[in-house]
Amino acid sequence: MPLQSLFITQLLRDSFANAPDWAELNADLEAACMQVAEDDEAGQQWCEDNGYDGYTSYASLNDLENRANAFADLKAKLDLKAAEFAQASHMDIGNAKWEMDSFWINILNPLAAHSGHIHPHSVISGTYYVKTPEGAGALKLEDPRLPMMMNAPSPNKNAPLSAKRFVYEKPEPGTVMMWESWLRHEVTPNMGEDLRISISFNYSLV
Repeated sequence: MPLQSLFITQLLRDSFANAPDWAELNADLEAACMQVAEDDEAGQQWCEDNGYDGYTSYASLNDLENRANAFADLKAKLDLKAAEFAQASHMDIGNAKWEMDSFWINILNPLAAHSGHIHPHSVISGTYYVKTPEGAGALKLEDPRLPMMMNAPSPNKNAPLSAKRFVYEKPEPGTVMMWESWLRHEVTPNMGEDLRISISFNYSLV
């Protein structure tokens, strides 16, 4: 049939795990995340006050790349990947430049989750996955048109990924995912028996 796909929502999913230096970098990232979580008393207090089951540096630190070489090395890789994503998404940014304006650690305890949200004031958002134990929560992405669908029938069981209302991406260590910041997403409960560790980020234009 003469159908066209309109208004595409892009998701970048790639992996750094094939790079020769990845295993060492990822081990350094895990150690650095745990050390920051232990030292960051303000972040610990924020998590306690806000019911975050685990640890996040989102509300307490804005200098992660200066705290360990591993974070700086990861940022350099993410900067290149963000530029690739923007180009593949046909973003016309004129003379502006990309800036990673936030960069933070997420450590979720077993059974912990992160409810649905967007990232206001940013253009590109994403996550790099350091540790994903068996049963760790998936990234759940929501069709941005959902509030306007009203009586639209649900897609059938055989519908392609592009026609689904919700998409569940199960990351592995080394996985990096990026999407436009207006895309609503959440982390499903960590059903594993170990910590789920990731590092998230936002990019804006300057």
